[in-house]
Amino acid sequence: MSDTINPVAGGSGPRPAGKALTGHTGAGTDPETRGRTTIADSVVEKIVGMATREVPGIHSLGSGMARTLGAVTDKVPGGRTNVSRGVKVEVGERQAAVDLDVVVEYGVAIVDIAADVRTSVITAVERMTGLEVVEVNITVDDVHLPDEEDADEGEGRVR
Repeated sequence: MSDTINPVAGGSGPRPAGKALTGHTGAGTDPETRGRTTIADSVVEKIVGMATREVPGIHSLGSGMARTLGAVTDKVPGGRTNVSRGVKVEVGERQAAVDLDVVVEYGVAIVDIAADVRTSVITAVERMTGLEVVEVNITVDDVHLPDEEDADEGEGRVR
């Protein structure tokens, strides 16, 4: 492709087709440099929540009170499960930091499940957002025993 047009009658040669654009604008620049993308904390929280729940051995997310309130709100007709319960994030322009409160199933190695959660969260966040995850802090708040009933399972004591 040429930046010139055919000379007009009486012209002395080719002339530029138009004004040349310089700098970081114009058709030749990468799309990544043509604007700014901002990712809300709540978006990253949802990604982290889903990635954590996909790890085998994770029973639920959230500390004691958050789980209790979440179980109540999950039962409200028309309500939706809060996938970001137990997740806190700090999102900067290029990096994110994650804090998680989890409940693990009895019998799983907590060290192994923490490593699996970190891998899952880092992979999901970096793949979906392009942010670098600088840390994933995990607090294990409880261990779910096989004979324990969940607040959101069962029919209750009264029928």
